[in-house]
Amino acid sequence: MTKTNTKILSSILRYSILILILLFLLFPIYWMLITSFKSNMESYQYPPTFVPKTASWNGYISLFKENNQFFVYYINNFIVSGISALISCIVAIFTGYSIARFHTKWSKAMTAILLSTQMFPIISRMISLYSMMSKMGIINTRFGLILAIVAAQIPFCSVLMSSFFANIPKEIEEAATIDGAKRGTVLFRIVTPLVKPGILAVGIYAFLMTWDDYLHAATLIQTDSLRTLSIGIALRYLGELSYDWSLINTISVVGTIPMVLVFFFFQKYMVKGLVAGAVKG
Repeated sequence: MTKTNTKILSSILRYSILILILLFLLFPIYWMLITSFKSNMESYQYPPTFVPKTASWNGYISLFKENNQFFVYYINNFIVSGISALISCIVAIFTGYSIARFHTKWSKAMTAILLSTQMFPIISRMISLYSMMSKMGIINTRFGLILAIVAAQIPFCSVLMSSFFANIPKEIEEAATIDGAKRGTVLFRIVTPLVKPGILAVGIYAFLMTWDDYLHAATLIQTDSLRTLSIGIALRYLGELSYDWSLINTISVVGTIPMVLVFFFFQKYMVKGLVAGAVKG
């Protein structure tokens, strides 16, 4: 077998494997989408149909006409996710800059501590978190939920942000300092504009992680009008004995639209930011 034939077979095998992996990853999304257009009876049918026999919009009509509480959860999700992402970005700018620029004998230890917090599952700290927030009187409030989520995200966001600041030459700051610029001016007017892709990457990460959050909302929120999308769907639309699969999948499709739009519009900026912060020098 010639080298050319070997390369062709190798390419075919490689792309075939990639296509199989892609189909495996996209199949749940496809199944969610087609189930949203099935009738509830067809959703329970066995063997299942991979294409709806008759496309039905009943799930979407029911969602927009009869399930107003869904949009309460939807709006709450936007509020909590947006504010959490904004606060996480602001705090990450300060902490990331400090990690990248102020090197002391404790710097490596602090970075290690921040990274070590990601080793523990969220549920392991929920009891102590609930106790602390209960004493502060912020249980069952949006402020308390946002505070808990931001606290969980700051360590990783800070370390990620520090990699972008570390990639900026110190000579730029030194030149500005010689010209009389203060530390705050250097940070906000000179350095921060140079790491906009990094800020965007951190913001998108924080937004996505908050959008899918379940444990914090399930533990800290009891009032139905304050619930976010994940916990609201689980408690209101998933029954004990039977499910309206058509409606549930319709809700899932509508709930994923913001994430699809975020990736569609900001994917190249996010990838650019992550790659730019991955290599120093």
